[in-house]
Amino acid sequence: MLAPEKRKAILLLHQEGMSMREIARRLKVGRNIVRSIVTAPDSLPPVVRKDKIEIDAALIGKLYIECNGWVQRIHEKLIEEIKTPIGYSTLTRMIRELGLGQEKTERCQRVADQPGGEMQHDTSLYKVKIGGESIRLIGSLLYLRYCKMRYLKFYRVFNRFNMQCFFHEALSHWDYCASLCVIDNTNLARHSGTGKRALIVPEMEQFARRYGFEFICHEVGHANRKAGNERSFYTVETNFLPGRTFSTIEDLNQQALEWSTVKMAHRPVSKSGLIPAKAFEYEQPYLIKIAPGLEPPYRQHIRATDQYGYAAFNSNYYWVPGKGRTDVMVLEYADYLKIYRNRALLVEYKLAAVGVRNQLISPEGFQAPPYRSTARKKSIDWEENKLRAMGTDVDAYLNFVLQGKGVSRNRLLRQLFSLSQKLAPSIFVATSKRALKYRISDIETIARISLLYLNEGARELPYANWAEDLESREAYQQGRVADEVDLSTYDWWERIEEENG
Repeated sequence: MLAPEKRKAILLLHQEGMSMREIARRLKVGRNIVRSIVTAPDSLPPVVRKDKIEIDAALIGKLYIECNGWVQRIHEKLIEEIKTPIGYSTLTRMIRELGLGQEKTERCQRVADQPGGEMQHDTSLYKVKIGGESIRLIGSLLYLRYCKMRYLKFYRVFNRFNMQCFFHEALSHWDYCASLCVIDNTNLARHSGTGKRALIVPEMEQFARRYGFEFICHEVGHANRKAGNERSFYTVETNFLPGRTFSTIEDLNQQALEWSTVKMAHRPVSKSGLIPAKAFEYEQPYLIKIAPGLEPPYRQHIRATDQYGYAAFNSNYYWVPGKGRTDVMVLEYADYLKIYRNRALLVEYKLAAVGVRNQLISPEGFQAPPYRSTARKKSIDWEENKLRAMGTDVDAYLNFVLQGKGVSRNRLLRQLFSLSQKLAPSIFVATSKRALKYRISDIETIARISLLYLNEGARELPYANWAEDLESREAYQQGRVADEVDLSTYDWWERIEEENG
């Protein structure tokens, strides 16, 4: 069979005016072959591979269902189990021809990329190592579609208020915004419906109107409608987080700000070579200018002032200047708060760092408050140390009871310490020993055990009584066919008693 390259050469030489005899002489082929190619240039002889593999379509469909559509696993089963040496690309072509895996949602709507047309917002969950500890954080990213500018920040919790604060920070940093903001069907901004039928929460709709843009939701399953944002999250995971160390969340967000607004803004986009910072300068006339002096988002809280002048907020205690002890209004902003009384600003605080709790905070430049609030929670370490010092039996019981899931540690320790103050040390030790033997953690049951010891005096309490006719009861006879009960926990207690003599 003549090679395709020679067929092309024959046609090309014939089009240039060379005779068929000369073409046959130069290419060393028969004149009849040249004549047949020239007279019928579009006809090609059917090419049939001698080693072509035929696979039953029903077999491929069966394997597709068994392997949940994973083509790589289908390829492995065909080669290893069915002994059919088929190429991976050939298998994928056959699956496409059979129409398998094409029952997905239709392609998302295509929208022309225009200057000032839209921006995109979404969040993604990351596990970030901060100070040697892995913490689950939510990354929020705003993306200008035309110029590819980004703004990135991480949060422990991302609610509607944090979403408003994030938009204010990002748009204030750029001083511009697009007319539309594409989001997914999140309930932070969507009230009801999905996609084109989505209704935006009135609060978020009014918030967006202040800056001049509008929220729109993409259709369900059409995450590629904001593909630039989705690709940016992949870049965060593969370019920003690897190889960097973060001491605090504030350090993480500072590095994220520099990476997203400076480094990535001056890095050329791989395919088009576009530089986001220069494209942003070109796009600015098409964007909406943010009105200067916009008030940042805030939330109002009414707080009581105790007799020492402190107002509790976000697990800390902030001192309120003045001698008044009436309620105050606390305005919570993204990273600071203001305290008002009767519409008069009393003091402004920077919010305590993430993880700071149960602290008394006073304003800088003011004289330190002479009194300390008694509402501040005290540490439980002192009570725990006093309990453990009562003996090995109490210490062993605390080790058992504090390791249980769902145990409120501080509350249980305070209840046990309160009970120990009402009993003689010998009775509390005996109560703890019996509670450990029967694996009891309920404080009311422990109190009843102590009451039994008080009634019986120094005499050792007997074991729980059981009826002699227990084995003849119907419930016992039915339970004989059940699985054996695991009594290994009580064997553990016997070993403890043997070790302690």
